[in-house]
Amino acid sequence: MFEEVQAILAKQLRKDPSEIKMESRIMADLGADSLSTMELLMNLEDKYGIFIDEATLATFETVGNVVNYLDSLNLK
Repeated sequence: MFEEVQAILAKQLRKDPSEIKMESRIMADLGADSLSTMELLMNLEDKYGIFIDEATLATFETVGNVVNYLDSLNLK
């Protein structure tokens, strides 16, 4: 799951995937803004056919938070 989130963020934020780690803070370390965060949300929802509410989105400070949330859904 990490590699998939990493690839989405790398493409979206124009970063080298090696710069994106589990502990990377999406906004502070990777330079995402609120629009980028919403794009990530929409990409994840489209890719996995899920809905992520704004309260959950607000908990996504690090890449690891996103990965752990998706893992908790037992997605394939």
